Amino acid sequence: MSELPSPRITAPYLDSFVGRLVTIVGKITQRHAEQATIDSDGTVTVVLNRDARLTNGSTVQLIGKVNPDLSIKVLSSLDVGTDVDFGLYNAVVEATHRHKAIFVPES
Repeated sequence: MSELPSPRITAPYLDSFVGRLVTIVGKITQRHAEQATIDSDGTVTVVLNRDARLTNGSTVQLIGKVNPDLSIKVLSSLDVGTDVDFGLYNAVVEATHRHKAIFVPES
């Protein structure tokens, strides 16, 4: 079975991907029981699944579906530590959206 496409985004792209699966990397700024807030070139609220083991200050890669309220329902999460170059990540996101025909499949 092939994997579903999940384009890399940051907060400014949320409204373009409502109802779609995305990948986002951000730093956890607040963690509550079933949701968290991350900073990914802007603030994003994420609704966590039960398997999420996230801690404040860590950087995470999340795959999830963008809800109509622009929160993300997390399907999988990966803690990638604290040493992340967000400038590089933002440049990759910008490049993928500038060259959509290569990187972002149509819905």
